[in-house]
Amino acid sequence: MSEPDGADDSSTGAAAGFIEPVPMEDDPAELFAGDAGTLDVDVRRVLVRLLQRRFLLADKSPAQWRTLLENQQIVESRLHDLFVRLVVDHDRGIAYKQQVRSAELDVPILLKDDPYNRAETLVLVHLRTVFQRERGTGETSARVDIEELEQTVLTYFDPDDHNLARGQREIRNAVQRLVTEGLLTEESAGRYRITPLVEVVLSTEKLTELSQWLREQNEAAR
Repeated sequence: MSEPDGADDSSTGAAAGFIEPVPMEDDPAELFAGDAGTLDVDVRRVLVRLLQRRFLLADKSPAQWRTLLENQQIVESRLHDLFVRLVVDHDRGIAYKQQVRSAELDVPILLKDDPYNRAETLVLVHLRTVFQRERGTGETSARVDIEELEQTVLTYFDPDDHNLARGQREIRNAVQRLVTEGLLTEESAGRYRITPLVEVVLSTEKLTELSQWLREQNEAAR
């Protein structure tokens, strides 16, 4: 069979939908043997960071934050291939991922839920309440002391459990997890700044629901 007229014309081929060959010197450099990736190394690091951690914070990782904003579309594309959604909160300087779930589509679950335990949830409710109260008065930041946290959270523990040391240990372990996740920043020994992440983790609606449930539980225990 003969070739169509103009088949040797490169411009005609491109117009017909054929992909022009890319010069070898324009190929991305391999980062390791057999590397078939197409992303720059800094973009790959951001992608891995998003998959590894719950959050990417602009103030903690300014260089990676800039890389994310400059390459947001391609990072989103890579995550969407994994059925994962990217959320970028520009106002708070927070980026995080969410598992895509659909009733119409059989979606393989990549991100496993890692729920907070009782002590962690109680600490979160108190932190969110303090953060909301301070922001309501015009304060730009909110802080708590470990003694205040313990005193408040222990009131929601079983009143028949007289092991105070165990309760304090649970609360301090909860605080440490929240520090690791970036919801708290220790400014000095036993004093913490509450970060805006607490609003992302615990919405106003969820806070109201949990606070009501805790009040009911507390009243029933009396």
